[in-house]
Amino acid sequence: MKIPDPDNSIASMIDKHHEERAQKPRPHMGASALGHACDRWLWLSFRWAVHPTFPGRILRLFRRGHQEEANILKDLRAIGIEIQNTEKQTNVHFGRHVSGSLDAVIERGIPEAPTKRHVGEFKTHSLKSFNDVRDKGVEKSKPEHYAQMQIYMHGTGIDRALYLAVCKDNDSIYTERVRYDKKVAEKYVERGQRLALSERMPPPISTDPSWYKCKFCDAHEFCHETKLTKHVNCRTCAHSTPKADSTWHCERHDAAIAVEYQHQGCESHTLHPDLVPWKMKDSGHDWVAVYEIDGHDVENGEPCANVYSSKELLANVYGCTDPLTEAARKMFPGARVVK
Repeated sequence: MKIPDPDNSIASMIDKHHEERAQKPRPHMGASALGHACDRWLWLSFRWAVHPTFPGRILRLFRRGHQEEANILKDLRAIGIEIQNTEKQTNVHFGRHVSGSLDAVIERGIPEAPTKRHVGEFKTHSLKSFNDVRDKGVEKSKPEHYAQMQIYMHGTGIDRALYLAVCKDNDSIYTERVRYDKKVAEKYVERGQRLALSERMPPPISTDPSWYKCKFCDAHEFCHETKLTKHVNCRTCAHSTPKADSTWHCERHDAAIAVEYQHQGCESHTLHPDLVPWKMKDSGHDWVAVYEIDGHDVENGEPCANVYSSKELLANVYGCTDPLTEAARKMFPGARVVK
């Protein structure tokens, strides 16, 4: 007789462990993302308005890809390639919130150009993805990886890059050397800086929800269904502003916002008008927004009897439009709308 699987299997417990420790979204506009096809996605992800949540199995796959970097470095050094110490990743900063971290700087030893320095970029691939990059080359197959290398070359002053891909299915290796293209690099850096400092959300790359680049995008639900963020943090707040010195400023409290605080926000959080599907109306208060929801004018800001917090609106928007709710809040000032 086969022993039945337990409700809490070892696999599910391991996956839950990784899910509970998933990384928070990055604070900067990363070089690894700037080759993404859609301006809106870049703006939404930088604003922490949309960010993916991965199951534990996928997080473990990401970990395996990261761990593979150490094996690649060992193999390259074993054949005489000299690589800068990469225990701490080399960072490049371009200002206006754009930066990135290199996998490696190769000092010398590449067989085709033994005395030349290269930026090193290492990636793991499924068999299908590996075959595609091998057959088409990195620029056509993986434009985000190509852009990433161009940005790193631009930031380091190194005019060549080595792309090394490993197939997770059979451990095949593909390498490609890429030359620096100043115009391409500057285009991507300027794109990131422009989007990071933009107060308003750019248009999407497509309005067709069935188009493959939209269909599999983490912002699909936001763009094509709800038009509503799920996240309350300083970057989804109408009172926060990204500044040219790579900081964020809160207009409500007239203060710079530390990155570690941005993830939480405060009670004065007011949903950015581009991150909700509702019509915004004139408000008589600088720090309160009025949104028309199903024919009701709903005030959003620091909660009180007639003002609803952003967390309340995202938890139960219809509860915030119910006249009985406002009456209850007047009787019980500390009452809040929940799911």
